[in-house]
Amino acid sequence: MAQSPTTHLAFDTWRPELQAVVDNVEQVIIGKQDVIRLVLVALLANGHCLIEDVPGVGKTMLVRAFARSLGCAFKRIQFTPDLLPSDVTGISVYNQQRQAFEFRPGPIFGQIVLADEINRTSPKTQSALLEALEEHSVTVDGHTYPLADPFFVMATENPIEFEGTFPLPEAQLDRFLLKFSIGYPSFDDEVKMLGRQEGGHPIDRLQPVATPQDVAAWRRDVAAVRVEDSVRTYIVRLVHATRQHPQVYLGASPRASLALFRAAQALAYVCGRTYVVPDDVRYLAPYVLQHRVLLSADARLSGVQVGELLRALVGQVSVPAAEPSGRAHAARTGRAGAGLR
Repeated sequence: MAQSPTTHLAFDTWRPELQAVVDNVEQVIIGKQDVIRLVLVALLANGHCLIEDVPGVGKTMLVRAFARSLGCAFKRIQFTPDLLPSDVTGISVYNQQRQAFEFRPGPIFGQIVLADEINRTSPKTQSALLEALEEHSVTVDGHTYPLADPFFVMATENPIEFEGTFPLPEAQLDRFLLKFSIGYPSFDDEVKMLGRQEGGHPIDRLQPVATPQDVAAWRRDVAAVRVEDSVRTYIVRLVHATRQHPQVYLGASPRASLALFRAAQALAYVCGRTYVVPDDVRYLAPYVLQHRVLLSADARLSGVQVGELLRALVGQVSVPAAEPSGRAHAARTGRAGAGLR
């Protein structure tokens, strides 16, 4: 199963602009701030999420709560074995009155899209998502159609059912910025959940607290977050270490380096900083790398888990002392905010 987020004391603050979104989502998803933080990281880094978890822990509600909080159009694709690529992307239909073909867009043409149980459909249908995830466009009958802005996909898969499922190919997994689990709520949080749903589901009362234009502005700000040379080198060292490990058959690609770089920028922004620190990279590395690394046959037979291997690997790679320079840069530019530590 994918790794569940754990509380990390270095990330206990939120950028003020995002606090309203977090508070809104927490009306539906209780006690899962680390999960909310990871979704925001993927969204602001212009990436996508893959959630591997058991049924009933709130995967669908999480996506719907974000869509409503951000005022974005929500679409859901229920993947089944008989789903066709055209059921996802759309199809050209002949209009007899106009005597021409008209394109009817599929459910992928949304702003926040839930790809539910993505591993239940065939590889042919899964491959229809590749262009959408990477290039934010869809090509049908030789015509390329741009997708909405913002465009964000959260895919789910069930880790305990294997009959009638199709493993996601490596090319598909590589398109997801982060992979994680939500996990069960604590005892107290589950009691709170029952209380909040006594008079109806809180998702029905949720109102937008931001707009798609806000998301676009936040993404531009994320791209301006500073990453010191030493932190960039640290990112590449971590990725290269996966390729050199004796128990790894296929290490992370250069796309993983870019993903970790962009995710670290987004995490720094979410926490109210204008620069990346090594702890950002350390925190995100397992979520960025675990679905991009393949273990050797001997390692799998020995019971080695990718998550455990990555945690050990992150502990072995030397960490640069980059935070002081980040503070200095913030002071020079006068952009130090309330989230600076």
